[in-house]
Amino acid sequence: MKHRILLPLLLLIAACTPKPRVLTILTTNDQHGAWFDSVYVEEGTRPSILAVNYYVDSIRKADGEKNVLLLDAGDCLQGDNAAYYYNYVDTTGEHLFSRIAAYMRYDAICLGNHDIETGHKVYDRVTRELAAHGIPFMSGNALRNGTREPYFPLYKVFKRGGLKILVLGYTNPNIPAWLDESLWSGMHFESLIPLVQKDADYLNEVFKPEVTIVCVHSGTGKGDGKQLENQALDLFKSLRGVDLVVGAHDHRQLAMSSDSIALLNAGSRAKYLGVGKISVSPKGEKTIETSLIKVDKAKADAVMREAFQKDYEAVKAFTLTEIGILTQDLYTREAYKGMCPYINLIHKVHLESSGAQISFAAPLSYNGRISAGVLRYNDLFTIYPFENQLFTLSLTGKEIKDYLEYSYGLWLAPPGETHVLAIQKRGDPRYEQESWSFINPSYNFDSAAGLVYTVDLNLPKGRRVNIKSLADGTGFDLKEEYSVAMTSYRASGGGGLLIKGAGISKQNLTERVIGRHQDIRGCVRELIERNGAIDASLLSGSELGSWEFINRQETLAADYELLFSP
Repeated sequence: MKHRILLPLLLLIAACTPKPRVLTILTTNDQHGAWFDSVYVEEGTRPSILAVNYYVDSIRKADGEKNVLLLDAGDCLQGDNAAYYYNYVDTTGEHLFSRIAAYMRYDAICLGNHDIETGHKVYDRVTRELAAHGIPFMSGNALRNGTREPYFPLYKVFKRGGLKILVLGYTNPNIPAWLDESLWSGMHFESLIPLVQKDADYLNEVFKPEVTIVCVHSGTGKGDGKQLENQALDLFKSLRGVDLVVGAHDHRQLAMSSDSIALLNAGSRAKYLGVGKISVSPKGEKTIETSLIKVDKAKADAVMREAFQKDYEAVKAFTLTEIGILTQDLYTREAYKGMCPYINLIHKVHLESSGAQISFAAPLSYNGRISAGVLRYNDLFTIYPFENQLFTLSLTGKEIKDYLEYSYGLWLAPPGETHVLAIQKRGDPRYEQESWSFINPSYNFDSAAGLVYTVDLNLPKGRRVNIKSLADGTGFDLKEEYSVAMTSYRASGGGGLLIKGAGISKQNLTERVIGRHQDIRGCVRELIERNGAIDASLLSGSELGSWEFINRQETLAADYELLFSP
């Protein structure tokens, strides 16, 4: 009889004992327009936000919708045909990304630097549309000029998992180094340190949240406080009163935690889903676990696909639009060993569209191929993958030479090394198959058109470039001023070629600008449509001038083979 009474009593006590409250945080970042699982030109599938939604829905069903928070850390609006189409072509209805975010029930999203790159018309529109769905497009360190007021929302408070949650959002503070001020007019950007700590301290005091999350479009970095572009690890190591940092930007998959704070970065292009689990005991004690789920592209949500099928068909039709004929294959990799049809096409576009005397350009696709035959709009994304504008700057002859010396200094190894290209071995030495890559980002390897010059592989950095004349044979004068066409990224200081190479201060770059033109991909399209056929004669015009590497040709060929051998 005693046991019959004791068992129900124990069950009653267990039922009345408070249980931990558990919050599940799901994170994405750097989608770069990966919204459809089908490619546009040929058969095949790819990772997409459609497959991410399968996992999000599954976790919501397992953990309970009221216990799940879905966040994105930026770079949503650039990087795919679909993003371009709804940014600049179909602008009459609600943006596709706004509709997708509402469909998936995102709770908050940060702006990335590539979102700002789309320009005011695009991100202001998307900010309004997301707000109408109750989704803040956050960037608390983008402050209105003359005030301390954020241009975008700074935070939002949620109630999930029985917990009060504060989410703060920020963009990359290094944006002025990459983008022209016209794209972010009316605002300025502050470093995440110490701003985030100050904001967290103030808002924690105001709202008394039980969980605080900081979502930043910032790379991981080294945690040494020296990289403005990459401050996520700095925040992880220094923040107090914050439970989770959601990072982005560098496309690095990362899930880590300490006793009091965690860091998540879900990579890029819908390949992973970040998962954070925060458990809060009745006494307020917290445990934090983080992990990454590899997204199976085959699990794309069929219902969601059907909901946006008309959008996919519209983008596909746009992508397949014929714009001209290409008479020979173009290979971007050929630009690393000298003049080639691909890089000549970019230089030709720069010179014709700007009227400048000289062009600076780098290959923006490491190993792309544009096949001979009918050119479709989709090919323009291989020829020119970014939404950069074309700028013209005034530079002296000395600044031009110093700029090129710096560029080839990134590109080439010092004399006496085994290699002439600045390359390094990658891959596991236990396997026969080894891979090689450039040490520095190849999108900073600018060459010039409009000049006749050589680059001597036997000479040290700073003494390699010998400029003989302008393309028309006119003498080149180090003291003379010349008009130079380049990307808006480069004109804003991106890659350091103007600042570290030519020696122009960041503050003085704007006054050097003498021309702003349309986006470069649009310039490429106009040149192709204007000429109809892109052939060898167009890609070897005398106005391009010439340049070549001299000496150590066998080593150059061997290095090139290491980089691009099958």
